[in-house]
Amino acid sequence: MNLSDATWTDVKDLETDLAVVPVGSTEQHGPHAPLGTDVLTAEAVADAGVERVDREVVRSPAIPVGIAEEHRQFPGTMWVSADTFRDYVGEAVTSLASHGFDRVVLVNGHGGNVDALREVGGRLTRDGDAYAVPFTWFEAVGEHAADMGHGGPLETALLRHCEPDLIREDRIDEARAGAADGWGEWTSHANLAYDAAEFTENGVVGNPDEGDDGRGEELLEGAADALARLLEAVAERDVSRPESR
Repeated sequence: MNLSDATWTDVKDLETDLAVVPVGSTEQHGPHAPLGTDVLTAEAVADAGVERVDREVVRSPAIPVGIAEEHRQFPGTMWVSADTFRDYVGEAVTSLASHGFDRVVLVNGHGGNVDALREVGGRLTRDGDAYAVPFTWFEAVGEHAADMGHGGPLETALLRHCEPDLIREDRIDEARAGAADGWGEWTSHANLAYDAAEFTENGVVGNPDEGDDGRGEELLEGAADALARLLEAVAERDVSRPESR
């Protein structure tokens, strides 16, 4: 059930404790892909994963602004501090748990959110507020994961499949020409760069030409299948905390 479309009386009658919360970011994705890429992809994977599960799942509205200050030089990018993000996501999950939806998968579409979401899940679980597990879709696509960039082949492919009208196809050549090959500037296993503008001219990392609709379909299938398996595991898991040794 999508909470945005439901009434409170619809929700009252649900008999489930399982929920998904899409989490993304509003940030630059080069000249060809929308600022909402991370939200749109998280929502697409969340919805496709829920469809594969033979049980009721509550789907919350997406959280659209994340930890994205590394893109601050590009107009339109929004961000909050890590503290604010952790608090907001944690309190949003706690509100779901107050209605009995206390097994939650956080479906994430932004790399900058990964560490904070793991911390949020741990805090909620250890405090007994909810059992929350983060899932980042582009980490769950098998061999494709190695090609994850930024506005590169994977995100472009998934959007071409799910939201083709939002890709500015006439800017793909521009996106490719100004892209970086990889994320950051590395020396001795240390990243010298903190902001994306230090190493990519137009915000793109990777070649968007390598992300066609067919690849996007394959990405959605793989990520959705992985999410469905995770939802089943979360639904069936014994979430009581271990006793002290």
